[in-house]
Amino acid sequence: MAKDVSPGLDYRALGLLCGIEIHQQLDTACKLFCGCPTKHREVEESNFEFFRYLRPSRSELGEIDRAALEEVLVSRKFHYKSYDTTCLVEADEEPPREINSEALQISLIIARLLNMRVVDEVQTMRKMVIDGSNTSGFQRTAYIGSEGKIETERGSVGIGVLCLEEEAARIIEDRGDSVVYSLDRLGIPLVEIGTAPDIVSPAHAREVASYLGMILRSTGRVKRGLGTIRQDVNVSIKGGARVEVKGVQALNLVDKVVEFEALRQVRLLEIRTELGSREAAVDGALWDVTELFAETGSKVISKSLKMGGVVLACRLQGFAGLVGRETQPGRRLGSEMSDRAKRAGVGGIFHTDELPAYGVTESEVEAVRGLLGAVEPDAVVMVTSSRDRAEKALQAVLVRAREALAVVPEETRRALPNGCSEYMRPLPGSARMYPETDVPSVVITEEMLDRLQLPELFLARSNRFGREYGLNAEQARVMAASPNYQLFEEIVVKFQVPSSMVVRALETIPIELAREGVPISNLTEQHHKDCFGLVSSGQVAKEGLVDLLRSLAEHPDWEASEAAKAAGLAGVNEADVEKAVQAIVARKADLVRSKGERAAAPLMGLVMLELRGKADGAIVSAILKKEIQNILNE
Repeated sequence: MAKDVSPGLDYRALGLLCGIEIHQQLDTACKLFCGCPTKHREVEESNFEFFRYLRPSRSELGEIDRAALEEVLVSRKFHYKSYDTTCLVEADEEPPREINSEALQISLIIARLLNMRVVDEVQTMRKMVIDGSNTSGFQRTAYIGSEGKIETERGSVGIGVLCLEEEAARIIEDRGDSVVYSLDRLGIPLVEIGTAPDIVSPAHAREVASYLGMILRSTGRVKRGLGTIRQDVNVSIKGGARVEVKGVQALNLVDKVVEFEALRQVRLLEIRTELGSREAAVDGALWDVTELFAETGSKVISKSLKMGGVVLACRLQGFAGLVGRETQPGRRLGSEMSDRAKRAGVGGIFHTDELPAYGVTESEVEAVRGLLGAVEPDAVVMVTSSRDRAEKALQAVLVRAREALAVVPEETRRALPNGCSEYMRPLPGSARMYPETDVPSVVITEEMLDRLQLPELFLARSNRFGREYGLNAEQARVMAASPNYQLFEEIVVKFQVPSSMVVRALETIPIELAREGVPISNLTEQHHKDCFGLVSSGQVAKEGLVDLLRSLAEHPDWEASEAAKAAGLAGVNEADVEKAVQAIVARKADLVRSKGERAAAPLMGLVMLELRGKADGAIVSAILKKEIQNILNE
């Protein structure tokens, strides 16, 4: 059982509630609502570009989602790069087609593997997203199933929801007031799996994420590689709030994300308590302190002023020392205020818990404090930018300061590479979902579900490989997860060769050859079968597999026997092996007399080097031991 990464926190006492959402791209021939291929493109290949401005709309109940509303506080222009592999559907200039039947079938298989209750009819919905990642301003998503569960070392974990949805556009560049997206990724089929809040610790979260990833890979029909799978983690503690940390790319970060979010909420509750004891307050007044920095040596402020900017400040009564209080490793309450300010398009904030710094002097700090009437227990926050942006940024800081007095805010945060997180937007509500009228529903029948062919799970396959073929745990794990697992079984059964030898030939030798620059992509399944045919018949020793595979990779049109001959791997008979061994032992007789039987290891290397894979190692070893004993018996 994995250990928790933060033994200092008692997660049971904290009342930790945690759930995971897995987003996995499916490996289908075309996208979810059009016939375009699911192909990655280089930005330089784009043959057309357009732009959009997006705005929120009201739900059927007349409500506007709070996350969507915050997006329009700063008007941003969205640029989209399209290709000859994208169409008018991605550009939102043409209605979507029917839902991809291949993607639907894969999602139903996943639902069955997760023991879920599948819906009778798949309805597609629109989920409002106006950060520019969807040209339409919404993401299409279809509800597939619910009420599933998986078993873990720490008990059952419920699977609350499985959805089939379209992947968002890929962000290329964030320019502050505009964002560039690539449409090659938009529309790739994606499954979203959401667990119940049954996860009890960081280590448990990692175990659950690993198990769900295993199930997805077991289908053999999901995309692999960086960016094709993402984990979102939902965390709350007693007295805190539900926070969603999005975009956890690596499995080994999941436990860190849970640990650091629980820690963040603990620290924010401590800050709230201390603010209460100080009777802290936020008055909301904004002060123009530009004149105090007319002769400043701060490069950041000076540059802003030269471009027509201003310096605005606000007073946070009773916040001194707490704006700079650490909430996560390397991040503070001031970092959270800065995250909010950056949403308005500024570069960040200055606050008195860290000043003087950044070229701002002690006298400038005292002048600002004097103008605002800030006494020793108070903190001052400053922003420099255009007046409009500076005002919006400081208003956002004031909102975060008021939250610090009362609550841990519900919000969506972005995972950082070290497991910490930064603010993205408020947690979305139900007001962003409404029906998709352009995509017809799909009735799910019992006959359709009965026709599904469920795959063997990696864990079951790994256990079977160890049991049936004698592989050790690591070999079985590697081979079970390999795309070559069927070829492995076919070769072992057909040619009756050692299973560990086949694992090495399929998984290890190609990596070694690739490092030498050998074009291993030329090797086919038939090449491997032919190689083991020669080994099985004794025409090539197993020690010659590396040279044989190298020869075939470099000359893929050759027959295996032809490649073996070219590589000098034609087998030698036992008499020739005996002659070669006798000659080497005779030359190294002094070594044999001084080391005795321990001379076998260095002499074995010399013999195998001379024979170059032409003879089986077991035969060579037996003859060598006999010849060494003959010398010792003289």
